[in-house]
Amino acid sequence: MSMFTAVNPKLKKGESFGYMSFGIHFAPHTLSGYQVCASASEGCKTACLYTSGHGKFTRTQEARIAKTKRFFETREMFLANLVTDILAAIRKAGREGFLPAFRLNLTSDVRWETVPVMGYKNIMEMFPQVQFYDYTKHANRKNIPSNYHLTFSRSESNDTKVQEMFFDGFNVAIVFDTKKGAPLPATYMGREVIDGDEHDLRFLDKKGVWVGLRGKGEAKKGTHNGFVVLTHNKGN
Repeated sequence: MSMFTAVNPKLKKGESFGYMSFGIHFAPHTLSGYQVCASASEGCKTACLYTSGHGKFTRTQEARIAKTKRFFETREMFLANLVTDILAAIRKAGREGFLPAFRLNLTSDVRWETVPVMGYKNIMEMFPQVQFYDYTKHANRKNIPSNYHLTFSRSESNDTKVQEMFFDGFNVAIVFDTKKGAPLPATYMGREVIDGDEHDLRFLDKKGVWVGLRGKGEAKKGTHNGFVVLTHNKGN
């Protein structure tokens, strides 16, 4: 069975831009008994997308927990399977006329640049012509492979890091309470906001912007201590 999630509407949107994206769902923070979101805030934990979509099903959650355990407990075998799946995904994307892209942290924040794979420093070094990307709340991920794009994620407790990350060349994702179909704020704190829900291909974004996201799943039910930013535009 492939490591990659079978259905993800956000990843699917990338096909309109010429990319076929593949991603991994781990069980977030410590649900598996292992920590995969060390910098997650309390608001992030309660607003997590883990139980959205297929994630609401017990069977799906159990499979993600098992996958996370394999990553920690049988690392060599896990990575061998990941390499096999990446090769298969590259072939699949090529057959269908797309460029492949990989997001290995759909519901986790693993520092993949620090994970050696079969004699390589990391999976990005093993596949230098392939685009990898993720969101992260770790503010110390600054020496990363050129084919690994990271977008920093703002939470209710890391505002002091946001400006540092902008200064270091990162874009910053921010969750608003804007309803589906309604426009996001044009600017926030004097900086342009782009619509991050149009697609998931963050490596295509211009630099120096907020990546605005509408609250989904649990994030639609409150501010989660300020993790979700309130706006005056409530939409429909």
